[in-house]
Amino acid sequence: MLEKILLADSGTGHSEEMLKALMDLPSIQKASVTVLHVVSPQVSAETMTSKWEEGGKVLATAIQSLHLDPTKVSAILRQGDPKDVVCQVAEEIDADLIIMGSRGLKRLQSILSNSVSQYVFQLSSRPMLLVKDDIYVKKINRIMVAVDGSEAAKQCLQLALFLLRDIKGGQLILAHVDKGAATPGEKDPILAEAIAEAKKQGIQPRAISTTGKPGEEICRIAAENNVDLLMLGSPDRRPSIAKSFVDLDRLLGSSLSDYVRVNANCPVLLARTVG
Repeated sequence: MLEKILLADSGTGHSEEMLKALMDLPSIQKASVTVLHVVSPQVSAETMTSKWEEGGKVLATAIQSLHLDPTKVSAILRQGDPKDVVCQVAEEIDADLIIMGSRGLKRLQSILSNSVSQYVFQLSSRPMLLVKDDIYVKKINRIMVAVDGSEAAKQCLQLALFLLRDIKGGQLILAHVDKGAATPGEKDPILAEAIAEAKKQGIQPRAISTTGKPGEEICRIAAENNVDLLMLGSPDRRPSIAKSFVDLDRLLGSSLSDYVRVNANCPVLLARTVG
């Protein structure tokens, strides 16, 4: 399910630690990894040469620290706008997952500061694993999936089950935030379907049903349960003609995925599906 991973490495943040934690999972160990570093365009030839040298060192350090099978890892050094290059390379290698660091900026801040992770998330339909600069990356054992009955959430559940299948003592938490009155545990019809699917694959999940604002509740549940990885779906509602443009309405409007990526205290995997 995850055979090709793209690590967009800026040389800062915790994206390398996140990849290490992910590659410790038995289900991921056969995946190939592409480590990408992007050099921004510079004015002078002297400055450009310096930046290329720095970029090469970033890649060399990253690959050395990751301790990956040499036959399974490749490095790419490109010049250009980072957000565009990450999307281009993800398409070129047909990545199943993009891993990136994130400063955890809110929507307007992301736009004004030209946030790479925010723009890549808007422009790419591929799953993204975002790691904020201010969190601690832990060994992945406890995975939480936000369940709402959508196709994107179902895709997240399948990916979570794939990741957990060979983790000894691995735990799956299923959380559903209802806008009305919460129905406890397995009686919640949205959770019941997800629970049945998990059990079918040999995993006994813990189900949590609650009410309130979805973003706030999802982050609260993740924090209270000391979650190592939080997963949720984020349907792509843009028309196909707008795929190459940033959806400013969605950036500025109310977005569950935006709230969670900014406020969650753990790494967040966002799965995109066309909706």
